[in-house]
Amino acid sequence: MGSARTPTARRSQRLRVVFPDGVATARRLVAAGIPERTVYNRCRDGGPWRRLLPGVVLLSNGEPSLDQLVRAALLFGGPLTLLTGVEACRRHGLRRGPARSPVPRGRPTISILVPDSRQLRSTGFVEVSRTGRMPPPHVRDGVPLAPIVRACADAVRGLESAAEMTELMSDAVQRGLCTVAALAGELAEGSRRLTATPAEVLRDVADGVRSTAERDAKRLWARSGLPEPWWNAPVHAPDGRLLGKADCWLDDVAMAWEIESSEWHLSPADHDYTVDRAARFTSAGVVYLASKPKKILRSGPEVLEVLRAAYAHAASRPRPAVHAVDPRLR
Repeated sequence: MGSARTPTARRSQRLRVVFPDGVATARRLVAAGIPERTVYNRCRDGGPWRRLLPGVVLLSNGEPSLDQLVRAALLFGGPLTLLTGVEACRRHGLRRGPARSPVPRGRPTISILVPDSRQLRSTGFVEVSRTGRMPPPHVRDGVPLAPIVRACADAVRGLESAAEMTELMSDAVQRGLCTVAALAGELAEGSRRLTATPAEVLRDVADGVRSTAERDAKRLWARSGLPEPWWNAPVHAPDGRLLGKADCWLDDVAMAWEIESSEWHLSPADHDYTVDRAARFTSAGVVYLASKPKKILRSGPEVLEVLRAAYAHAASRPRPAVHAVDPRLR
């Protein structure tokens, strides 16, 4: 017969039941019967536990997982705390924008919202935002999140890269999780000073831009001297059949400019769809051309020359009876 378990083993099992995610406040541990001195002794160098944040303990001495860091941040914030920023956006389903920092090689910044009555400051891996505009929580997998509009706006406020802002906000809009108007309103409501960049990016998103590569293309197009295009416009055949969405559409001459972003974020299946869409456009008489994002950035004058020539060619032939919809009017 095996030996009976020691009191220490039984206590450890009980703690795993009470704190299944392996993170606890020192106060809860004391309430569970662990003397306060013992709690802090176990968090010393070489001890079996680790102190993650003031008053918050990891019940092991290994590297915490991302979920454990999130749990620690919420415990540190206290009642009514919401996860916001990039990590909340990821948990709402957004996949583009700033990358999560690897764990355990580098701790990500976890952003939380707390009521302004809480006297908390940012510390360690936790960025604390005190607010008098606490939104209702959206609970996902037991984690209270700020609504997607608030989480996205909070994330944008902490970004410096226009590319990351574009990817994050356009992903939220493209997935139908929020509107441009809602994002603009939330950014305007924020108490922190903002640079002009988020507003500029949001205007591009409102115009139909759905990626950093398309935003770069839009900025290049502004130097072309050609008519203003529509971005991500649905194009239909004369019989009403959808041919596809044109990244950049010149309605007066039925010309489509594709930004071949497979190197950015398209899957092989998406790339196959892009090839098929090009065939549908061409067969319907649309003048179709494509550019790689790197080409747009590195060889702008050459790309502009091709665009102007393609537009002249499109204007010289009878316009096919295709029908497009300006996405700004939908």
